[in-house]
Amino acid sequence: MEKKRVENFQDLVVWQNSHELVQTIINKTKKFPKKDLNILGRQLCQNSALLPIHIARGFKKRNTKNKSYFYREALFAIETIRYEIILTSDLGIYQNAGQDLEKCDQIERMMKRLIRSVTSKS
Repeated sequence: MEKKRVENFQDLVVWQNSHELVQTIINKTKKFPKKDLNILGRQLCQNSALLPIHIARGFKKRNTKNKSYFYREALFAIETIRYEIILTSDLGIYQNAGQDLEKCDQIERMMKRLIRSVTSKS
């Protein structure tokens, strides 16, 4: 199997998965009750959008230190998203959280491999 050359951040599978997660979260938060949508839903959407943004920024950096910084920020974003999904699920307003939490775990594993790959090259 031939690997495709990664030419931009959109070619990264971890970015693609992150982008899908953000879309899922946005669609689910649209169904939050209005009072919860204004507070928790907006916060969850904003924080989830940071995940693919940090990946994209990191991809653009050429310096290993700067690149790994943004990739680590993506890991922090995953933790924030994970907690907010757990919180809103426990409050009964986020439906079917298990699948999205598994997606967070998958993205976290991919990010850690990407960080190891970047830092081992230096």
